[in-house]
Amino acid sequence: METQTKAIAELREKFHKKLSDEGSPDPKGFHPADIARINNNDDWLKRFLEHHEFNTQEAFNMLWETCIWRRKIGANDINEDNVKREYLEDGSCFSHGRDKDGKKLFIIKSKLHFKGVKDFSELQRCIVYWFERLEREGNGNQISIFFDMAETGLSNMDMEFTKYLIGLFKSYYPNFLNYIIIFEMPWVLNAAFKIIKSWLPAKAIPKIKFVNKSTLKEFVDPNDALKCWGGNNDYTFIFIPEVQTNEDISNGKLDNKKVHFVEGSPLTEQSPTSFGDQTTNEEQLLSVEPDAITFNKDGKEITGVIILKNITTDKTLSYKIKTTSPEKFRVRPSSGLLQPSEQKSIMVVLQPGYDVRGLLHNDRFLVMCLPVNADITATDLHTLWKSGKPTEQHKLKCCDGTENNEMQKSQSILTSSVAGNDRNIDTFFSKMDRIEDIYKKLHTNIEIIKYMVFICMLTIILITMATLYTLKNDIKESIDHMHNDIKEAMYQQDCHMGRGI
Repeated sequence: METQTKAIAELREKFHKKLSDEGSPDPKGFHPADIARINNNDDWLKRFLEHHEFNTQEAFNMLWETCIWRRKIGANDINEDNVKREYLEDGSCFSHGRDKDGKKLFIIKSKLHFKGVKDFSELQRCIVYWFERLEREGNGNQISIFFDMAETGLSNMDMEFTKYLIGLFKSYYPNFLNYIIIFEMPWVLNAAFKIIKSWLPAKAIPKIKFVNKSTLKEFVDPNDALKCWGGNNDYTFIFIPEVQTNEDISNGKLDNKKVHFVEGSPLTEQSPTSFGDQTTNEEQLLSVEPDAITFNKDGKEITGVIILKNITTDKTLSYKIKTTSPEKFRVRPSSGLLQPSEQKSIMVVLQPGYDVRGLLHNDRFLVMCLPVNADITATDLHTLWKSGKPTEQHKLKCCDGTENNEMQKSQSILTSSVAGNDRNIDTFFSKMDRIEDIYKKLHTNIEIIKYMVFICMLTIILITMATLYTLKNDIKESIDHMHNDIKEAMYQQDCHMGRGI
């Protein structure tokens, strides 16, 4: 303990000496919160020392670089209001439950992530948001990264994103990693994982744990494991801000503000029957066009448009849009206010990885509205929707607008593998894709060969048994003939001897 205390004091002293001699590389200086942690938080400094096995110089180098990085990206000031909120709410990464060591799980839902689709700088900020939040909630305790790789393929494998995650643990969040739990990794990603493994320091390799539904219980208690992992926990992801605030939007209004609600959570999927029948008042409030959302190719995206119009001249309307397939679509914005006679265009985007044909005809959207006071606050509006029943509902179907254009038709399947910065990695995945096809063909041929070998072996066995049976009968007949010949010879000999006497 005395050695640790001395090392912590030495680390603190080295930092302040360099800061006094050279100053901060950033003109604004290091962030006051980081300086306060260095001055008052021994546990934080201890983590840097533990990360480098109490090598004070290496711990100091990391501490200095970490403070530079934190000031540069504004780590202390990142919150739900200054990151891309939809990235926090789409369920591709979130925290829930703990491993068997009591460490919080940070879950990466790999099948919901597609390389190149999201703005990478915004995605980085969202990851930092989660790391900072988990540090605060756990008082600096370690976390375990849980890669849920069920139902994933090459299009979900983002090497740049994975490298960024590893870099955070290596360079800026000391001694923060407990396990890397990889759940049901497809065989086709084995080669990619070997590249990822090379990025990890040697001491991190034993932290990697490959699991499936039967072995997950070794690291995560069944009561903490989600049902989709074979556990007992029926948790459905809903993003909950770290700190709830009752602040009104500017001037107490919600104009152009995206309001989120539980039923519309990206991972709360509802069946078509839950929408109910279309209902309206005697006086119609909202005009919704068209009756069926037509999806067309727009650059790299497949999009459709919903036109909402408040057809009243004296009422403010609050609207919300729900879908039976929230994992397939993004609605921009999914809720908001319409002033009297106001019209808005709502963009609906089909997520990469989904085929525009076939799926859309099974999907439905529901547009709901409520009349509200023009000066309603965010809190009051949330309460109203939570407790009230929509005054008016409109159900919409979907259709494929690319069917009428042969050129677009050939592109109607979304290509989820977007060109990245690293062409070598893209080439690697292209080759892996071809290998996967070859493997499937080989697997089919092997099954045929196995069947043919089985038939041949069975035929050989039957022929061998028939031959042995025939030989056995022939040998028996030969022995019987020989036996009869001997008896005949002996009889003739006896007869001859009798005549001689």
